[in-house]
Amino acid sequence: MKLGLGIGPTGAPGGQRIIELAIEAENLGYDTIWCPEIYGMDCFTPLAWVGAHTSRINLGTSIMQISARTPASAAMHAVAMDYLSNGRLILGIGVSGPQVVEGWYGQPYPKPLARTREWMAIFRKIVAREEPVTFDGDHYQLPLDGGTGLGKPLKLMQHPLRDHIPTYLGAEGPKNVALAAEICDGWIPMFLSPYRMNEQYAEAMRIKSADFEIAAAVPVVINDDVDKARSAIKQNVGFYVGGMGARNFNLHKDHVTRMGYGDAAQEIQDLFMSGRRDEAFAAVPDALIDEIALCGPKARIRERLADWKNSPITQMNVGSGNRETMQFFAEELL
Repeated sequence: MKLGLGIGPTGAPGGQRIIELAIEAENLGYDTIWCPEIYGMDCFTPLAWVGAHTSRINLGTSIMQISARTPASAAMHAVAMDYLSNGRLILGIGVSGPQVVEGWYGQPYPKPLARTREWMAIFRKIVAREEPVTFDGDHYQLPLDGGTGLGKPLKLMQHPLRDHIPTYLGAEGPKNVALAAEICDGWIPMFLSPYRMNEQYAEAMRIKSADFEIAAAVPVVINDDVDKARSAIKQNVGFYVGGMGARNFNLHKDHVTRMGYGDAAQEIQDLFMSGRRDEAFAAVPDALIDEIALCGPKARIRERLADWKNSPITQMNVGSGNRETMQFFAEELL
């Protein structure tokens, strides 16, 4: 199993923290360093900074939101990053949710799977650079329908280093995960249980290719006190289930519900939205945390790692910037 590391908070101005983490991860043999994108920093700029200070570790976006960039803009970013890093980019993409897509980017959210399929088709055509790109879809047209009528099919001027850049889809719902298995090179899951993959994602597991990558983000807290370790992770889970979405539309709440924690998910949301955040975090079940995270003493984590090793995931993205934790996982998995 390969190891990845999420950048997380960038730290003080200057980027020294992420450079130190990236160099440490590279020296330990980590495969990829992943940079997030929500509504703060973009995902490409920190990775360019990391790429300039490293030579081997892959550079992953987790997750570049497709509503933030047209397929052509994303392809230009990706080709430039891949070229300058000597072929180290892994492009993780996703649709996000309507609050961010419509509230932040001012783009329509409906039909996210169809939009993703069209976006990927155009992106692949641009990077392949076989001919001037045309596309006539429901969500994207090249050249644009209407306007001045002067648009013309174009071909990327820059010759890519690779004509196929690995692209992973961030997804939680079964249909979206199946789409990843169909049209992408990999999948980046969130709140993943290694015990439920074949059950929850049967279609995706059936159609995925042998070289399909599953790069799972796994929260990690090493602490001799299991309850304290769980508590740190509960805050993150509670925030997403309780607040990252509307009361009647929260993809993370739906995901946890499909895992069998529907009553708890509803309680978390009710408490969070009534302003009782600490109670919402406390309402996250211990059993859920133990499914999706690795927490507690090293011996407990070492024992539970066996279940992850036996699952279909191919890369574990350790959710920690603690050097001792990074070293521990390198020793256990690499």
